[in-house]
Amino acid sequence: MTGDASRIYTKTGDDGTTGRLFGGRVGKDDPLVEACGDIDETVAALGLARAELDAASDLAELTLATQRRLFVVAADLMANPHARDRLEPGTSLVDADLVGAVEHDIDALVAQHPLEPVFIVPGSTRASAAFDLARGVVRRAERHCVAAARAGHVVSDPVLLTLNRMSDLVYVLARASAGDAEAPSHE
Repeated sequence: MTGDASRIYTKTGDDGTTGRLFGGRVGKDDPLVEACGDIDETVAALGLARAELDAASDLAELTLATQRRLFVVAADLMANPHARDRLEPGTSLVDADLVGAVEHDIDALVAQHPLEPVFIVPGSTRASAAFDLARGVVRRAERHCVAAARAGHVVSDPVLLTLNRMSDLVYVLARASAGDAEAPSHE
C-alpha cells in the first residue's frame, strides 16, 4: 500500500484531544468523550448479542436498529455546539421521533414477551448476557452525559431520554432473547 489514504492513524489525537463533528476538539478524558466511548462499547456489546441471534429474526433486526440509533446519539453528542443547526434528525440529531420510536419498540416487545416480576441474574444465554452487559454500559453512558451537561456541554433532553429508554429496551431484548431459559426458580 502506498500513500496516506491507506493509513488508519491520523496523529491528530496525539495531543490528547479528539475531533468534534463540524469542527472543534475536546479532551479525550472529557465526560462527553467518556459518554461516546460508552456508547461505542454498548454498540459492540449489542453486536455480540446480535451475533448469537438468528440473523433473520425480528430480535436481530431490532438490535441492529438499536445499534444504528446509538450512532445517532453519539453524533449528536459530539457535534460542535455552534453547528447544531447542521444536524439532521435521525442521522446526527436525536429528536422526539427517535425517543418515540424506542418507546414504541419497548412496548411492542413487552407485548410479545411479557416481563416476569422477578430479579434476573444475567447469563441464561450468551445473547441475553451480552444484552445485559450492553444495558450496564448504556446506563454508564447516561451518567457520563449527565456529567458532561453539568460540565457545560450541550446534551439535549432527547439524548438523555433516548439513553434512558435504551437501557429499558436492551433489558427487554435480553429477556426476549433468553426466552424460557430464564424461567425463575422457586427455590
